Amino acid sequence: MTILATAHWRRLDREGTDRCTLAQAERGWMLSGQARWGGEAPGDLVYVVRCSQTWETLSADVTGTFAGREIALRLQRDGARWAMNDEDQPGLDDCPDIDLSFSPATNLLPLRRLEIGAAPVPVRAAWLVPDLDRLEPLDQSYARLGDGRIAYASPGFDARLAVHPSGFVTGYPDLWDGWVDG
Repeated sequence: MTILATAHWRRLDREGTDRCTLAQAERGWMLSGQARWGGEAPGDLVYVVRCSQTWETLSADVTGTFAGREIALRLQRDGARWAMNDEDQPGLDDCPDIDLSFSPATNLLPLRRLEIGAAPVPVRAAWLVPDLDRLEPLDQSYARLGDGRIAYASPGFDARLAVHPSGFVTGYPDLWDGWVDG
C-alpha cells in the first residue's frame, strides 16, 4: 500500500477534528481516518472506505461512539445493491459513492472519479445520514470554478469548496477548514 496524502480538518461549527489518509492499494484505493467532535451528540469514529480502481465505493466500515452509543457499521456495495450490516438499503441502485455525513473525506470520491468542468455534473451518493442508522440516496452536483474551487450542491445546501490537487476538500464554508500533507 502506498500513502498518497493525508488531510487534516478542524470543525468550524463546533469543537472537532478529522484526519484522513488516502492510500493506493493493490486493487484500488482506500481512505482511512478518524473524526472526533463534541456538542449535544459527541462522536469519536474511525472509518475505512475501500474503492475500486475507478473510484467507485466497494465498502466502508465505521466504528466508535456516537451520542453515547457504540457504532459498528459495515456498509457494502455489491453491484447496484447496498447493505448496512447485511441489511439491504433500498433506493440506492444508482449510487457509486458513499457519503459519510460526519466527514468531508468522502467528497474526494466523485472529485477523483468524474470529469468535472464548468457545467454541474450530477451524481448520486449513498448517504450515511447524521443519525448513522441508515443509508439514503443523496443527489449532488459538482462544477469546477477554477483556482482550486468547486461549486457543490445537494438538496437545500450549496457551497463553494476549496480543493487540494489530491482531491481532498480543504475548505467547506462554516463547516470545515483543513490542509493536506503529501
